[in-house]
Amino acid sequence: MKVSVKWLQTFFSAEGGSASGGRASLPDAQALADALTFHAFEIESTIESTAQIGHAVSNFVLDVKVTPNRGHDCLSHRGIAKEISAILNIPMKNDPLALRFNLNSTLRFNLNVSIENPRLCSRYIAGYIRGVKVGPSPDWLRESLESIGQKSINNIVDAANYIMFNIGQPLHAFDAEKLVSKDEQYSIIIRNARKPSFAKASAGEGEKMVSLDGKEYALTDSMLVIADGERVLGVAGVKGGKAAEVNEATTDIIIESANFDGASVRKTAQALKLRTDASQRFEQSLSPELAAYGMRAVADMIVQLAGGELVGFVDEYPVPQEKKELSISLQKINSVLGTNFTQSQVEDVFNRLGLPHTCDEASPHRIFKVEVPFERLDLEIPEDITEEIARIEGYDKIPVADLPSLKDAPDINENFYQTEKIREELMQKGYSEVYTSIFAEKGERVVANKVDGVRPYLRSNLSEGLAEALQKNVRNKDLLGLKEVKLFEIGTVWKGGKESTVVGMAIETKQGGKITEAALNPIKSDHYDDFPIPDDVRYRPFSKFPFIVRDIALWTAAGTKPEEILELIRKESGSLLVRSELFDTFSAKGGSASGGENRPRISYAFRLVLQSFEKTLTDEEANAVMENVYKEVKKRGWEPR
Repeated sequence: MKVSVKWLQTFFSAEGGSASGGRASLPDAQALADALTFHAFEIESTIESTAQIGHAVSNFVLDVKVTPNRGHDCLSHRGIAKEISAILNIPMKNDPLALRFNLNSTLRFNLNVSIENPRLCSRYIAGYIRGVKVGPSPDWLRESLESIGQKSINNIVDAANYIMFNIGQPLHAFDAEKLVSKDEQYSIIIRNARKPSFAKASAGEGEKMVSLDGKEYALTDSMLVIADGERVLGVAGVKGGKAAEVNEATTDIIIESANFDGASVRKTAQALKLRTDASQRFEQSLSPELAAYGMRAVADMIVQLAGGELVGFVDEYPVPQEKKELSISLQKINSVLGTNFTQSQVEDVFNRLGLPHTCDEASPHRIFKVEVPFERLDLEIPEDITEEIARIEGYDKIPVADLPSLKDAPDINENFYQTEKIREELMQKGYSEVYTSIFAEKGERVVANKVDGVRPYLRSNLSEGLAEALQKNVRNKDLLGLKEVKLFEIGTVWKGGKESTVVGMAIETKQGGKITEAALNPIKSDHYDDFPIPDDVRYRPFSKFPFIVRDIALWTAAGTKPEEILELIRKESGSLLVRSELFDTFSAKGGSASGGENRPRISYAFRLVLQSFEKTLTDEEANAVMENVYKEVKKRGWEPR
């Protein structure tokens, strides 16, 4: 999520305050990025925005990688500001979710809201504003949206988008006069798309919606929609339709602030291949309480920007969200974390996070009762509170401790022990382990959800995959530095109506390869073997480009060490040399390299593998490397063969 630093600053400015009066200045963008990285979320990038907010000279934008467990409250500037407030202990002076208000209105309007399935739509608020003037947004609003990569549309749409990015509640505006009415009564129905009749289904005709960008979408009965008495007005939580689009001719609007089921929205967006900023937030399962804050904020902003009269609200909220309270003792917190936090330290974290709480000091264990804010859906069990304390205090405050030794020997998982034993034995014999695809072109079991049409079956053997792997590795054995390719795989096969684990081996031969396959033999053991922990680095980066092999053979004087020659070769070959090794040696008498016809001399042959990490090497480039090598070996008196 793109987060504007200037936008964040608005949460730390007192309402109506000045730079000297009610303003708590945030540190620079890099300091904010570091604070979030070490206590909350990874920062993908920090860039300077080209858009300006107000009279600011510059503005930085953080690309925050909000984790899935915090998407319900942190996919917004307010959510990130709340995190920064807690981490850096800078009090927020402007928290839109701390306001107290209600949506009751003495004025009513002729709108009926009906929710057919409260499980898929837990709350739907409709707000009616009459007499608005649609037009361009003011500079501050346009620049705020542009700073995070959003395009300005008009003052109504921009207000809805601003509130979404500000507090996280998606919103949508309908042109009220475009809704179908009956006896001057408007209706909004939240329902699944209608299943077509048999005749229409045969013709491929079901409910459709033309979106705001002019694309037509075919809807299925698993998709939740917003409709009036006759037409689909929008796909719930995903995209609005063109049927009730707000434009410059609009004067009366109905604002939607709702709560939709996250799983339903995700499936719909995926099926339609239509993922939006709104759907991304609903997928995280927002609090239905947030809908009221979104409605209040957007209604006030629209009246401020576009004029008009706020007539009233209709709020359908079948099952209100229950308030949650968690209890945990100071002793439990320190026991889990291995710390010695005091009551005041824990309460300081609660205050910084905005978690109302009490402490039973009469109890020897100091039991805290914590009220969970409605938006913090991730705080479900006492251990979640413990994690928050560790996160805000800093994981570096948690002492390092060795795991306690086990009183009893662990139970033996025979299948695991067996496969590990076989794996270790084969690796000691020079085999390399491979993992091949479980999908095959033929077999006994067809895959229900096929990955592709090429391999629609589950494999009935390992041999076919091993044969393919052997062929690929034989072609690359010079690069791998292997004299002989030996592979094995331990994997699952589906054969004879059952699923079993087998081991397969493949060895390179002059005829091509030998492949064997066998079931795993049971191995009994009373304990696991203690294998030494390797201290070498096993992984090395590899190039995706082809390699070139060159051989060089040299006559040298007896007593010349091959290591001396290899050192020179590696130096002169440069970074393109990725592997070099001696592969042949023999002795003879005579020749210039020995200093006389009867003096002993020795021939060394080396294999060089050249490869680039940036491109495919050409023969000319490989030849140039070899010319450098030949030039230097001749200076040493060594004679190329």
